[in-house]
Amino acid sequence: MSRYREIAEKIAQHAAEDGVHATQIPRLSLVRMSKPTEPTHGVHSASICIIAQGRKKLVLCEEKVIDYGPGRHLIVSVDVPLVGQVIEATEDEPYLCVKLDLDLSLLGELVLAMNWFDDQANACRAVGLGETPDALLDAAARLVRLLDTPDDIAILAPVIEREILYRLLRGEQAGVLRQLLTPNNRLQNVNRAINWIKDNYTRSFSIEQLATEARMSTSSLHEHFRQVTNMSPLQYQKQLRLQEARRLILLQAMDAATAGRRVGYDSPSQFSREYRRQFGAPPLKDIDRLRAQPERYAET
Repeated sequence: MSRYREIAEKIAQHAAEDGVHATQIPRLSLVRMSKPTEPTHGVHSASICIIAQGRKKLVLCEEKVIDYGPGRHLIVSVDVPLVGQVIEATEDEPYLCVKLDLDLSLLGELVLAMNWFDDQANACRAVGLGETPDALLDAAARLVRLLDTPDDIAILAPVIEREILYRLLRGEQAGVLRQLLTPNNRLQNVNRAINWIKDNYTRSFSIEQLATEARMSTSSLHEHFRQVTNMSPLQYQKQLRLQEARRLILLQAMDAATAGRRVGYDSPSQFSREYRRQFGAPPLKDIDRLRAQPERYAET
């Protein structure tokens, strides 16, 4: 049996319905979709994704397009807003994907143990797509296989996770990860800015203030923030605001005006206008659509 087929069967076994499913293995999620989806906005967490069956398209701020399926894996090193769309899936052969969130502490330990700081990280990229070697695929299959023997997870899952991260650090997209851990690398500075915005997205801020938090000049922050995320810091903040407002309306039954104020909008009309531009429909219509197809909200 091929490794992809084995992984696909395990995902299908442990994720019987469409959506994103957390597992007993820390940081590991299984994704299943039985039909192509509409483009879905979301903030993609730092993670590795391996598709066992089907295909997916990702768009980074309407500019960079990534189309991938079995044979290639996606690495995201910082939280970035993306538009995701499953483009190949059927009831008989659903889209099936393994998503492992990155443990940056473990990555740091491995980089130190490998003594592997170099200049390959200067590209300042947040997203990478690479060919999946057999060793990485084998480790992923063994990790998913542990779902059949939950008593083994506590002991064996950390060992296999460490191997997966090691394989990534030895792979062709290693620079996407190593740059985040390389001293004084620009991606570290951009990540400080990203984390600050995530903690303070409801507040107004100046670029000068954010540059101070990121330990960069304003011009360098503009250049490298856009290089990493394909958007400006203020566009990133708007993405986070709209995503949180959508969550509040959908999951907490909050009215649109209150949700807009909660995330930092002073003008209800501006909030409604930007919400519609982001999600393709005004809040009430969009939420009705999500409630009819809840997996559209969960899919990443």
